[in-house]
Amino acid sequence: MKKKIKANEVVVFAVTFVIAAVFAFPIYFNIMSAFKSNGEIMRDAIAFPKGLYLDSFKYLLTETQYPAAMLNSAILTFVSIIAMVLVIPMAAYAIERTDSKWTNGVFTYFLFGMMIPFQVYMIPLFKQLKMIGLFGTLTGPILVYISGSVGFGVLLYTSFLKGIPREIEESAEIDGCTRTGIFWKIVFPLLGPVTASMVVLQGLGIWNDFLMPMMVLPSGHAKTMIVELFYYVGEFSSRWDMIFAGTTMSLVPVLIAFLSLQKYFVKGVSSGAIKG
Repeated sequence: MKKKIKANEVVVFAVTFVIAAVFAFPIYFNIMSAFKSNGEIMRDAIAFPKGLYLDSFKYLLTETQYPAAMLNSAILTFVSIIAMVLVIPMAAYAIERTDSKWTNGVFTYFLFGMMIPFQVYMIPLFKQLKMIGLFGTLTGPILVYISGSVGFGVLLYTSFLKGIPREIEESAEIDGCTRTGIFWKIVFPLLGPVTASMVVLQGLGIWNDFLMPMMVLPSGHAKTMIVELFYYVGEFSSRWDMIFAGTTMSLVPVLIAFLSLQKYFVKGVSSGAIKG
């Protein structure tokens, strides 16, 4: 029995190691290529760099609109996430703690929204943004990101809220705490793990989004990091040194955020899955 258990552990470890290596190799390849010139990359893509080639980073930061694109990506991500954290938990709390046909209908409506691909309503959405004067501004994508995350966010939060005892809220209500105070002072701090999960998942999606900034933000001006790097990919030639240097810079904030919230992220996803 002991030998069988050990054999199973070895198999699990081997499979896990292979999967981890497969997912880690693109990151390793990207960072390694960022410190190589375009000629080195074209000659031997998988070879180690001969030295720390930093001209690509200097050129992107001083001679292009990439710094402004970094700022746009940061604004889109930060403002959208802050708004999501303020709005979506309140909506989920109202739906979960109010048992009525109206709230059940709203919850079903949010879930239906998750089933419609963005490409289906993309063109009408862009026309609406033009009609209300939000096309070509950062406000338009921010509002779209927030509204597009409501369905998933409400589903995530309501699943987590089912595991929070209502007796805690009833005790606070007896002590004279208002409904708003109960939510922000008692319930919201308990939603930390699921909030971290939403911040990581939605923030990563917004940070790496290509289609929305490409279509909505005005041409001739800095857009977002991913869109700016797209211009270095040509039909006949590509500046791979610029692309890898730019993607390496875009990876740093993502890795910092994920490593900082990893513990809460895993806890929030697993708790929501079990309680849902």
